Amino acid sequence: MAGFFGGVHPNDKKSLSSEMAIERLPAPKTVVIPMSMHIGAPCKPLVKKGDLVTVGQKIGDNTGLCVPIHASVSGKVLAVEPRPHPNGTNVMSVVIENDMQDTLCETITPRESIEGLSGEELTKIIHEAGIAGMGGATFPTDVKISSGVGKLDTIIVNAAECEPYITSDDRLLRETPERVLEGLRVLLRIFGLDKGYIGIEANKKTAISVLQEKCPAGGDIVVQVLKTRYPQGAEKQLIQTVTGRQVPPGGLPAAVGCGVFNAATCAAIYDAVYLGMPLVSRGVTVTGEAIKTPKNFIAPIGTPYADLIAAAGGFAEEPYKVLSGGPMMGLTQFDLNVPVIKGTNAITCFTKKQKVEVKTPHCIRCGRCVGVCPMHLMPLYLYQAERKDNIDELNRRNISDCIECGSCAYICPARIPLVQSFKNGKAKVKAAAAKKN
Repeated sequence: MAGFFGGVHPNDKKSLSSEMAIERLPAPKTVVIPMSMHIGAPCKPLVKKGDLVTVGQKIGDNTGLCVPIHASVSGKVLAVEPRPHPNGTNVMSVVIENDMQDTLCETITPRESIEGLSGEELTKIIHEAGIAGMGGATFPTDVKISSGVGKLDTIIVNAAECEPYITSDDRLLRETPERVLEGLRVLLRIFGLDKGYIGIEANKKTAISVLQEKCPAGGDIVVQVLKTRYPQGAEKQLIQTVTGRQVPPGGLPAAVGCGVFNAATCAAIYDAVYLGMPLVSRGVTVTGEAIKTPKNFIAPIGTPYADLIAAAGGFAEEPYKVLSGGPMMGLTQFDLNVPVIKGTNAITCFTKKQKVEVKTPHCIRCGRCVGVCPMHLMPLYLYQAERKDNIDELNRRNISDCIECGSCAYICPARIPLVQSFKNGKAKVKAAAAKKN
């Protein structure tokens, strides 16, 4: 088994929630379902105020790079209007008053077998179910599949869950591993492959035992136990560790014959193909030292963050920061009424005691950021170039290859906000390219 360059070893803090079995969170009285929960074109609402909807009914769709969006509860549409989104903007959303009946859409039809279904038909089912990458990237899954057909010889399930605090995938693999395994087998069928891989970090011992019991040696699925090192779950690093292949700068996994799908994405594929159920709920870890009782939930899409926090006992003390996601790549939230979306895998809450700041952060050129960057970049020079708006230098130093993992910011003794700088730098590069063209 190969390894990848760089990385860090933060305290994983997973023990806060790792032994808490998944609880199904009751749907709230009102859900807010944004029309943008994936990379690509936002959906256009297919319903209007006053319409009645059912669970799993398609309420948004569009053409191009897009996947449909479905109602997570049955009830009446109260509004179709912009509402706060976890990304910090206001996004057109469908607001539904829950009638508490959980009436299923008549189009939801389970299948006992997928024999006779072609790869194209299975891919269309995945598209119509509205599945986007559930590890956080939210790239439309059917597009990733279609672009890789005929090019891939290796499919890897990303079960690393390397981000500290988050345990939703760990619990998924412990409690309903069959959904993940059968979802992987659907992918193998589509790509015409006879063997798949699951990459999982060594700190998930119970999940590893469950998977190894379900996947005996010599079978169609290989459980690859990985060293615990962040960002082991980053796509390119996972490929290098499992296969030894290196995705070239600016390249995609298909360039080296690999496709990577998150564990929760595979479970959603199973639900869509076998149960006929579109993506209307997802696993969320609610955790952090500011939470009274960290837990794992299955929550309907559109559930307010405040409801999940309340279900975890509320705040043990006033938090200084609430993140959508984990501490390395999560987004700070300013409104706890924002809804759970397809990419929400965790809500992480920190206490004021955990606040670490440097009043006047200055780079001391220690080079630690260079030593931990898994993409072989030079963060200190990228930071300087971004501050000077030096677009040529940002391009020359391959800022587009930055995966925003946060390893550099974690190791920086000056606590310079490097990741935010690189996000700004990418936006500047994109704007400059658009202006040039």
